[in-house]
Amino acid sequence: MEPRVTLRLILVRHGETRLNREGRAQGRTSEGLNPTGRRQALDLARALRKEPVDTLYSSPLPRALETARIIGRAIGLPVRASKSLMELDMGELDGLTMQALHGRYPDLMERWRLDPASASMPGGETLANVQRRAWSWVLRVLRKHQGATAVAVTHNFVIQALLCKALGTPLSQFRRFRVDVGSMTIVRLDKESRGTRAVMLGLNSTPPTEPRAART
Repeated sequence: MEPRVTLRLILVRHGETRLNREGRAQGRTSEGLNPTGRRQALDLARALRKEPVDTLYSSPLPRALETARIIGRAIGLPVRASKSLMELDMGELDGLTMQALHGRYPDLMERWRLDPASASMPGGETLANVQRRAWSWVLRVLRKHQGATAVAVTHNFVIQALLCKALGTPLSQFRRFRVDVGSMTIVRLDKESRGTRAVMLGLNSTPPTEPRAART
C-alpha cells in the first residue's frame, strides 16, 4: 500500500535583486527585488493560482517577503514569516563579488569548494546549520499541515540544503541542484514509521512570463 501523502511542499526562490544581477554574495542583506524580480514574482503568482495552496510561508528577508506578498495577494493567503527560512548568513562576505571573495578569502573559498557543509562564513554560519534549522521547520510544517499544500518562499542555499536532506544526498553535493531566481521546486513528503520519505515532483521550474498587450 502506498504511504499516505502528508505534505506537498512548493519551495519558491525569490525574484531577482540587484545583487543577483551583479553576481554578488547575498546572504542577510536588506536588498529588495529589482524590476525583473517583481515581474518574476508576478509570474510565480499566476502559476500558483492554479495550485491548491493551503498555507504560505516566507523568509523575513525583504527579497523573499516581497515575493511572498505578491504571491499572497494573488492566491488570497496571508504570509507567515519564519526565520528558519532565512538564507545562509554570510557575515563579512555579503555584497562581495566572486573576484573579491577569492582575493580576500582564498583559504575559505578552497574549503567551500572541498567541504562546503563545514565551511564557516566569517561572522556568519555554516551550510550544515542552514540545513538543520530549515529541516526542523519542514518537520514542524509537516505535522501542522497534514494533507495540505504549503508554499515556502525562501533562498538558494536553503532550498539546496533541504533537497539534500529530503532526498538523502550528502550536503557536499548541494551544487547538483540548480535553483534559479523566480523558480519553483516541488517535493512530496510522506510520513512513514521509519521516518520521512520524499519524492521530487518538480525541480527549478520557471513560470513563463505573460506577454504584454500590444500597443495600439
